[in-house]
This record gives sequence, C-alpha cells and structure tokens, in this order.
Amino acid sequence: MRIGITYDLRGDYLAAGFGDIETAEFDRPDTIDSIEKALRALGHETDRIGNGWRLAERLVTGESWDLVFNIAEGLEGYGREAQVPALLELYQIPFTFSDAMIMSLSLHKGLTKRVTRDAGVPTADFFEVLDARQASHPPFGPPWFVKPVAEGTGKGVSAASVVRDASALEAACARLIDRFHQPVLVERLLEGREFTVGVWGTGDEAEAMGTLEVVTLDVEGAEKGIHSYTNKENCEKLVEYVLVRPDGDPVVAEAERRAVMAWRALMCRDAGRVDMRCDASGEPMLLEINPLAGLHPSHSDLPILLDKLGIPYVELIDRIVRSAARRRTDGPRRIVWR
Repeated sequence: MRIGITYDLRGDYLAAGFGDIETAEFDRPDTIDSIEKALRALGHETDRIGNGWRLAERLVTGESWDLVFNIAEGLEGYGREAQVPALLELYQIPFTFSDAMIMSLSLHKGLTKRVTRDAGVPTADFFEVLDARQASHPPFGPPWFVKPVAEGTGKGVSAASVVRDASALEAACARLIDRFHQPVLVERLLEGREFTVGVWGTGDEAEAMGTLEVVTLDVEGAEKGIHSYTNKENCEKLVEYVLVRPDGDPVVAEAERRAVMAWRALMCRDAGRVDMRCDASGEPMLLEINPLAGLHPSHSDLPILLDKLGIPYVELIDRIVRSAARRRTDGPRRIVWR
C-alpha cells in the first residue's frame, strides 16, 4: 500500500515560537523515522505528509493514499486530535486509530469518564470546575486530584495537583484554569497502584496486550505518588515501568478486563493505552483512555510495554496497519467538490 504519514513535529512548533508545555505532545523526528522504517520493512510505500495544514493543502490538489498512518495531535481546542481524522473522513481516505468523534470525546476526560461509567467501568468520583469559585462547595471531601480536563502527557499535573485542604482547592483550580484556559477535572484522589494497559484491536476483537505498573523512583527530582509532567518527560531517570502479569495477580487481571471494557465502550480502534489507578481497597479505576498513544520506540509507554513483552516494534506497526486496512473499501470514492 501507499501509506501517507501525518504528524506534528515538536521542533517545528518550537521554532515558530510555541513553548515547551504547548508542544509537549508533539513528536520527535526519530519517531517518524521509526514508523517509516517499519512501514517500509513491511513492504509499503511511504509518503511523509506532515501536519493538518500540509494534509489540507495536498488534499485540495487531488492527492490521495491507500491509507494514512495518523499520529497528528493538533494544536487548539477539544477537537484538535480530530482535525486530521475529520479531513480524511471528508475525503473518504482510511486512516489508523480512532475516528474524529472518538478523538474529540477521549481528549475530554470528564466526558470520557461519563461514557465509560455508564458502560459499567468504575472510575473515581469527579466533578468539573469551569469557574474556580465552583470549587468552594465540592460535592465530596478531600483529598482531591486536580488537572486540566483536556490535556495529555501529564500537562498540568504536578505535586500541586494533590489537594488535601479544602481552603486550597479553589486556588488550585484557578491556577490551572488561568494556565490552560479550560475547565479543571477534580477527582477523588486515588493512592493505590497505577497501571497503563496496552490494548490492540477494534470492537469485539480488542484485547489487552499487557500491562505496565508505573513506579516513581525515590530519586532527586521525581514527584512521588503521581505520574506528572516532569516524571513523564524524564521517565528514563525518574520512573520504572514494571511489567506485571494477570496470572497470579488478580488486581492486574481486573485492570486489564476493565481497560478492554472501556476501550470497547468508547469504540476505540487499532491500538492504544488505558490508564488505571487503584483506590485504597485495591479496586482499579479508570483514569483516562489514550486512543492516540505515543509511538517513540524507546520513550513512549506502548513501545516500552511491547519491548518488555519481547514483541518487535515492527509487529506493533504491522498490527495497527492491518487493523486499519480492514476499513478500506474497493469502490470508487465519491468526491463531489473540488
């Protein structure tokens, strides 16, 4: 197949004047190199398209691809991860990972928790704060965990996210609203084990590929007890990812079962991650779903998991492409406007 690759390079946005936090979710050049190398090793022809603007420019000239391998994160709004999928849907070009609706929904952690909770997946009590003054009358007591409602890569998550004093909650919410210009999600603090569960497949065929337990190291600079932005950016030094197995560990087995439930409930596709954390009694609770997981071969959680499982990176890319290729159709595309 001729496969286009869509992505946002962090360096491009930094050069344009954006900051480190704004660009935290964007990719490094070696991520794109690794994906392209794997695709070519699988016998595909590749075409680097770039970000959503580059994709739009090429689509209007009539270009097309058999499939687009999409890892573009987008820049603005709740729908930023849906921008490239929406364009590809408009032009009837199949692409990897979830569709535009699910990309928008999953980015908003509050909406994600509502949908998956209705599907029977346990999640910690939560409420959303649009105006910091709303935090003066929380519906449940401390301790709380506060974070932006629609960010990834741990953006906005730090030691200050843990709030144990009611008098400090409003200020904590105000700080995040001012910094990220979006509502704040306030959750009941979960202080148990934390897992990231890899899932691959679509619909009834989705299954857990394995689970990493996230363990913060007792070293200088690490923010203990939370998987923060600092810890994620410096995971090689501050975090240990421990491969844990469902056999003999019922908590891991239940975390994987609930992760797959959440993945199916949200209609996610191809491959990604589901993050879980246990409450005081050891019950795994949904934190969030990442249907557009990072794919850096040595820095991103999903490839780290597969490496520990002994699964080559090229096999992950192959599984993703073969899953997405099922959505190709043999008939002509009905493009009306040019």
